[in-house]
Amino acid sequence: MNGARSSGVTGSSWPLSAWGANSAADCGSTLAQAHDGDMTALSGQIRVGIGGWNFEPWRGVFYPKGLAQAKELAYAASRLTSIEINSTFYGSQKPESFRKWANAVPDGFKFSVKGPRFATNRRVLAEAGDSIKRFLDSGVLELGDRLGPLLWQFAPSKKFDAADFGKFLELLPARADGRRLGHVVEVRHASFRTPEFVALARDFATPIVFTDHATYPSLADVTGDFIYARLQKGQDTIPTAYPAKELDAWARRLRIWAQGKVPDDLPRVDPAHEPQKIAPRDVFAYVIHEGKTRAPAAAMALIERLKA
Repeated sequence: MNGARSSGVTGSSWPLSAWGANSAADCGSTLAQAHDGDMTALSGQIRVGIGGWNFEPWRGVFYPKGLAQAKELAYAASRLTSIEINSTFYGSQKPESFRKWANAVPDGFKFSVKGPRFATNRRVLAEAGDSIKRFLDSGVLELGDRLGPLLWQFAPSKKFDAADFGKFLELLPARADGRRLGHVVEVRHASFRTPEFVALARDFATPIVFTDHATYPSLADVTGDFIYARLQKGQDTIPTAYPAKELDAWARRLRIWAQGKVPDDLPRVDPAHEPQKIAPRDVFAYVIHEGKTRAPAAAMALIERLKA
């Protein structure tokens, strides 16, 4: 089980160092100084990336012409600091695939891995235990120190049921094979926009994805020890998917999150009950969905801003 209620652990379940050492390219190291205007504070690590790496329209746009497909992951990982693996949502991958992916990326790089739809796209979430176990047994742990958060994405039609959703959170193990796991949930039905859901996620120390989506609920309430954002409003008509001013704004928000604070221009459901203690948090941000062809350019532009 995950979080304070399920593991018996009180307080913060994911210390800042939980994701391991970071490379120089990762936009700031553990307990590094982060600067945002006149703000200077201890900061978590910020990793920025995209969803997947095999996308034909990226060839000749993001990937150089003639680059072998077998080298695309290594190329992407040399310019980004994280990638969200989406293929695991649709079916099991082989252990050797996870090992190959881990070997293709540099030290400090992290994958987030999407949990299978067989666990989340069901009427009774409390019955997802076998699917969750099969996923964890499929080889995902072969990513080793390249493994970041495990993302559990729910269908837009899935409504909030506190009892059943709580049972699902209970099924998410805090550890597997001796290593700690970090879980994050992405909900896409308006019924989740309620303090009861935020309180439940906070009780299990499970972060809620900030979706940055036109129709899905976007909740900036802090409920765990890391932040996970999916930036889904980019446009392929813009070379960097987002205009420069919006990229500046997102770089600022990512820094604020990493400092343990909450951006004041993002919507929250229950800000009155957020943790009072300000503690640095690691941040994972992915440019995906709309404007996918330009998503790598947006991610790289954010990384450059975060280096400044």
